[in-house]
Amino acid sequence: MMRNKIEQVGAVDSVLIYRLESDPFGTNAYLVICPLSAEGLLIDAPGNAEAILEKLSGINVSWIIITHGHADHTLVLEEIKEKLKSPLAVHREDKDLLPLKADRLLEEGDTIQCGRQSITILHTPGHTRGSICLKIGKYLLSGDTIFPNGPGKTASANDFKTICKSIEAKILPLADDTVILPGHGEPTTVGKERKLITDFKSKNRDQTRYGDVTWS
Repeated sequence: MMRNKIEQVGAVDSVLIYRLESDPFGTNAYLVICPLSAEGLLIDAPGNAEAILEKLSGINVSWIIITHGHADHTLVLEEIKEKLKSPLAVHREDKDLLPLKADRLLEEGDTIQCGRQSITILHTPGHTRGSICLKIGKYLLSGDTIFPNGPGKTASANDFKTICKSIEAKILPLADDTVILPGHGEPTTVGKERKLITDFKSKNRDQTRYGDVTWS
């Protein structure tokens, strides 16, 4: 995918999912739009506000949702929120990491509507305490919890254990064909990652690792 270009990466009934990979960190924003009802959601605000706002023109953006509070996911949050006038949602554990006060503090199992489609919030701590994923039909917007061939970066061995527990408890139980749309990089599937993780666990007993870890 070309950076700074919005492309469709999924569809669930009448709801479409678009991705924009933004400079300077190659962070993905996702736009979830129901053309029939002209309703939408913005997931993360990493950059290129102009392109995001242009795509959302004429759409009632019911929520701006932040997957976690790191700055590379919120670089243009203030600008976009000012323009859209949409409420802001984040998990309560990451509320103090944002440059703005959140209008809603999310919890595990919360749901948010976009048109007739219900989006489920999964709390997946490890990368940050308040990291979340969003389940939309057969798609999982995973923020920085899981990428192709590895989990999100962790700051300690305990954080690495936590993110692995989050992935095993919340993501691996999903169907193999669930498409993972990560906060950086290209999509993968639960089935592909499950195989890599199973092999990783069979070969690695090091309980002190952390940082940028790959399954292979």
